[in-house]
Amino acid sequence: MKKFRLYGTSACHLCEVAHGLIARQTASVAGFDVEEVDISDSEALFARYGVVIPVLQHPDLRELNWPFDDQQLRDFLAS
Repeated sequence: MKKFRLYGTSACHLCEVAHGLIARQTASVAGFDVEEVDISDSEALFARYGVVIPVLQHPDLRELNWPFDDQQLRDFLAS
């Protein structure tokens, strides 16, 4: 199973949009797990991602920064 992380915050509208895109892409495909990480819980994560969220992190630690569209997301998930 591929485990991705979506970095964001609960008050981030763009994070909600990204979550929706990811949910649509992974709903029909087995083997994907997306953990949502709230960067406001960690000073280090807030310092790293505070101005670039949402960010989707691949299991191999590559990152896909917002903005991304369906095709970019599909390619990233498949890689």
